[in-house]
Amino acid sequence: MDNILVADIMTRDPVTAKPEINLLDCAKNMIKKKVGSLLLVEKKRLVGIISEKDILWALVKTSTQDLTKIKAVDISPKKIATIKPSMSVREALEKMKKLGFERLPVIHEKELVGIITARDILNFQPQLYPELEEFAQIREEAQKLKRFQKAKDGREGICEECGKYDFLSRVHENFICEECKEKM
Repeated sequence: MDNILVADIMTRDPVTAKPEINLLDCAKNMIKKKVGSLLLVEKKRLVGIISEKDILWALVKTSTQDLTKIKAVDISPKKIATIKPSMSVREALEKMKKLGFERLPVIHEKELVGIITARDILNFQPQLYPELEEFAQIREEAQKLKRFQKAKDGREGICEECGKYDFLSRVHENFICEECKEKM
């Protein structure tokens, strides 16, 4: 794997979108193209990345109609982890494990040239399945830890104020979500 480069196995024509695309159209594109993320590109330069999780987060925070009003670039992370095509597949896998990502955009001379995913690596080296499964378990445990830390002050459940299912905090003997807590 040290001799195989990211450029050798990356997807060279990743699914991209303009930064101004709204979240509803992002979701439609992801379903149509059967991908878990869209790379936001302007003049061959990567300006953001939007994933299924980002859209779900926005959906929980807003109504369905509002998804047409939210631009993908507005909720895209500001810092994007990338990799060079000249890096080895092992380095890509190590970076994915370290950051907890399943995909990395590939950048050459400040321009997007592809994307490498855990699936690309697994398709090339099926014997890595145990290593990638360990990666998934580490990510699962990290998510559990986050949920546990959030639940310290309260619990998960239905907000007694608005009725949404979320992480709740105890306020004046009631369990309420963060959004209702901020409105108080």
